[in-house]
Amino acid sequence: MSIAIPQLPKGTRDFYPEAQRIQNYIFDTWRKTAEEFAYEEYEGPMFEHLELYTGKSGEEIVSQLYNFVDKGDREIALRPEMTPTLARLVIQKARELKKPFKWFSMPRLFRYEKAQKGRLREFFQLNMDIIGTESIYAEADLMAAIATMLRKFGLKDGEFAIGVSSRKLLATYLDEIGAPNPAQVYPALDRRLKIGPEAFAKALADAGLTEDQVAKLDAFMSCKSIEEVAAAVHSEAATAALDEIKDLFATLEAAGYGECVNLDLSIVRGLAYYTGIVFEVFDKGKSMRAIAGGGRYDSLTEKLGGDRIPGVGFGMGDVVLADLLREHNLLPSPKQSVDFYIASFTNDMKKVFEAAQIFRANGNTVSHPLSSMKMGKQLDQANYQGAKIVVYVDGDKAAAGEFEYKDLRDGTMHVGNVEAIKAAL
Repeated sequence: MSIAIPQLPKGTRDFYPEAQRIQNYIFDTWRKTAEEFAYEEYEGPMFEHLELYTGKSGEEIVSQLYNFVDKGDREIALRPEMTPTLARLVIQKARELKKPFKWFSMPRLFRYEKAQKGRLREFFQLNMDIIGTESIYAEADLMAAIATMLRKFGLKDGEFAIGVSSRKLLATYLDEIGAPNPAQVYPALDRRLKIGPEAFAKALADAGLTEDQVAKLDAFMSCKSIEEVAAAVHSEAATAALDEIKDLFATLEAAGYGECVNLDLSIVRGLAYYTGIVFEVFDKGKSMRAIAGGGRYDSLTEKLGGDRIPGVGFGMGDVVLADLLREHNLLPSPKQSVDFYIASFTNDMKKVFEAAQIFRANGNTVSHPLSSMKMGKQLDQANYQGAKIVVYVDGDKAAAGEFEYKDLRDGTMHVGNVEAIKAAL
């Protein structure tokens, strides 16, 4: 009886060494930028009690989760996002944590949904959050970090944009026009550009808006500048929310990120816990899903049973980011690269291991054969592993304390001591 070949679960990925090198490049850039902005790294469990997600988003969220009942009859879910875990961590040590603080994490996440381009069932995501302040400068810090990060990946300012909106501004405008069920309006607004004008108007009508209110709201959502918005709103609350956006933009302009941000009222963010500024990051033509997205969630800890502690943050997924960098030819070579390959004409493995340890002493990457093989095979292996220099432990042209070595980058042969060979890198 034949045995079925194991298959990769749908919506997941294997990371062979070539793919893992690309993944590590993304992770390294994420971590380096977050640390440059003085964010501290944290982690949490890969699964949580199901109620952490239903308490935040309602029972309907269950259809989007990988959830199960464990052997202790507890309802558990694999984490679909990191913010609820962060909120739990904050609630648990609310009085011990000195606020405000800036944290980041790079969790593996799971969502049970249709696998498609840019969206998988298992993925990694950078999360950066600032907890304990209502200041708009927290949003400015996060957006500066996003722009810096994308620049480090090689993207130019004109190739991406951070679109900014405000749930506070939308809420005040909904009050101005007398919308009866704002909570039901947000999901429709979040889908506005995806469902077409007729479906959008119907969704708003189902939420209780009149034709006049639908027309006003559609016109408001189409505003492209702060000046247009200022002409459309009249309440003090709306003006205050708009002033907040002005301050945000002026701060980013002063820091050199003015070309990276723009007003985009089509951004609503579907999650109910957002309370203020919301933002999403897209490639120039919005040809793919959002690279990153987030916003302010000042009431989340309170909603989950703790004290009210303001927060703001974003998530940046690895799948869309890698697609974008690949499209712009900005991903590094996936091939392996090592500094030195230690070779032996006589297959003297003791000398090989001794020399390898000497060259590794200063942190260089070193490879060598693991069994007897002809020199041609050793050189093939050196080239396959991307070695820069081959060091021969028993070349007959080298004096005591020296080695013959070949620079594979230009094919030249040399003789020198360890320091000279390391300097040749």
